[in-house]
Amino acid sequence: MQGKGAGVPMAAAWLGGLGAVPFIVLALAMVVPAGAPRDVLGPVLVAYGAVILSFVGAVHWGLAIAPAATADPAGLRLRLGGSVVPSLVGWVALLLPTAIALFALAAAFAAMLAIDLGATRLGAAPAWYPKLRLPLTVAVVASLSLAAAVVARAP
Repeated sequence: MQGKGAGVPMAAAWLGGLGAVPFIVLALAMVVPAGAPRDVLGPVLVAYGAVILSFVGAVHWGLAIAPAATADPAGLRLRLGGSVVPSLVGWVALLLPTAIALFALAAAFAAMLAIDLGATRLGAAPAWYPKLRLPLTVAVVASLSLAAAVVARAP
């Protein structure tokens, strides 16, 4: 773990940024008016969002099983249980109509940001984590919301 004033580790910044690219590219491709296959791109974006949401939840599983975090059995059960909720939300999103799924994923990513910020305040996540998650979440939520609006307005 890095110190309080430390920046985002380079690998995390690059990998996080690269992980946001499919959200942005797919959402923008859905806005292109000439022949964009929204009926294909929307479900692809939902699937990618569900996978990445699961990943974001899994971060909390990892934080929960870290040696310092396992001292409190009740807290451990709560953190482990909460870490699987994003996977379940992602799975349900795969079963919903595309526009609703995209909006649900956007809301879930925003909720996970709030949880991540809380974990950082409690010292359970690295001090640099919000510096990574905030811009990524803004990009992801904006992309999912844009795509949802496009799908919802489609004839």
